[in-house]
Amino acid sequence: MATRAVATSTRKRNIHSSSKRPSPPSDQSALASATAVNHLPTEAPAESPPMAKSAPLSVLPLSTVLRNLATTSISSSPILLPPSLAIMNSLAHSNQAVLNPDKNPLLRWFLKKTFYAQFCAGENAAEVRHTIDGLKKIGFTGVILGYAREIVLSETQTHSLSACDSGPVADECVRNEIGPWAAGTLETVRLARPGDFVALKFSGAGRQALYALKNRLPPPKHLRQAIDEICELAAERDVPLLFDAEQMAVQAGIDDWTVEYQRKYNKTPGHAIIYGTYQAYLKSTPATLSAHLGIAAKEGFTLGVKLVRGAYLGADPRHIIHDTKEDTDAAYNGIAAGLIRRQWNSALLQTHAKDVPFPRVSIVLGSHNLESVREARAIRDGADADRGTELAIAQLQGMADEVSCELVCASRRCEGFVKDRGDVPKAYKYIVWGTTGECMKYLLRRAHENRDAVARTRSGRDAMWAELKRRVRGSLRFAA
Repeated sequence: MATRAVATSTRKRNIHSSSKRPSPPSDQSALASATAVNHLPTEAPAESPPMAKSAPLSVLPLSTVLRNLATTSISSSPILLPPSLAIMNSLAHSNQAVLNPDKNPLLRWFLKKTFYAQFCAGENAAEVRHTIDGLKKIGFTGVILGYAREIVLSETQTHSLSACDSGPVADECVRNEIGPWAAGTLETVRLARPGDFVALKFSGAGRQALYALKNRLPPPKHLRQAIDEICELAAERDVPLLFDAEQMAVQAGIDDWTVEYQRKYNKTPGHAIIYGTYQAYLKSTPATLSAHLGIAAKEGFTLGVKLVRGAYLGADPRHIIHDTKEDTDAAYNGIAAGLIRRQWNSALLQTHAKDVPFPRVSIVLGSHNLESVREARAIRDGADADRGTELAIAQLQGMADEVSCELVCASRRCEGFVKDRGDVPKAYKYIVWGTTGECMKYLLRRAHENRDAVARTRSGRDAMWAELKRRVRGSLRFAA
């Protein structure tokens, strides 16, 4: 998940960000190998931003507080969550019209008023703009807007992928998969406003994309034309594109494509148009990011980095994920510290000639962890941080509002949220748009994230409950 300042002839954004993820589960299958990086020191600064003096959640509308309380109450309930997940799984994968929100108006109405409203921006341009305007009115700097269309493969589907590059099936792939994905993504770039980002998910382009990514091949002809058109429009409008991370079966291919497009579009020092996404829960991520930093340093382009903890706990093999939550936290915080300071450290090891300096970077930190967010802000305020580095901090729409709203209060310079001469953070929400049916797989992943981070979900629920009680008490005092 940035704001812009004009520099010479090129517009440049000045962004600030943060991110954190739940602990990995212990029941996933094994596949692939990776480089392990355990117990990375976080190099925490001595001083953190001051604690809040007012209620951060007071910036939210009452309807948002109530809906958030209902959602987190279900997500943190051992009784309610399992049947809810089963129902959502059926809705996300069923071919029956009665279970398709786009064909069942009653089901669509219910989802649109509940889970869809909690996590998604809208089904058309008018709804999306209304949602974005509402978030910016609250005080968010901007949004990371994504088109919800995506595909998550099972292991069987991964092994049975074909190229789909000849005959009638190729025409079908272009017409029914690449074409709609390209149109939706282009519309997303058009919907984005100055200071916003656009998230791009390659799996939404269908079978040709997935086959090429799985086998680390260049984009097929029609897909490359679509990606080029999207990138050209984004560059023209100065709307940065965040190439989303996906399941490990296709991630190496995504990394290849990301570096290729960064070489082409990230030529302005310190200002990235193309960002790659790095998942800290993967043992291989520090080595992968270090290698990409080395390439950027040697070739002289700005590396766009979106750092998250990881979103494919149910699809990635267990053994490639850090063994403990503490290892994931250490990896995330160590990487964030090195990027913000633009310094090699125990998380980001210099892989090229010692005389090549740390490259210019643009950073988006995606984190739901308040401690990681505060630590990143404290490092940003430190004497050894590079304040000229673009930095944005983001959370998913509908989640971690207690973290987001503290950033909003800091961006408003509310008393107690920003220390003297401290950096004013830029707060973002990652939000997707699309029909209710298109958003079901995205909503299912959000539900699984809440399941795998029960403690964090309960913390969010408790924060919303405390905010509701605070408002009721305030109303009663006012009435008295």
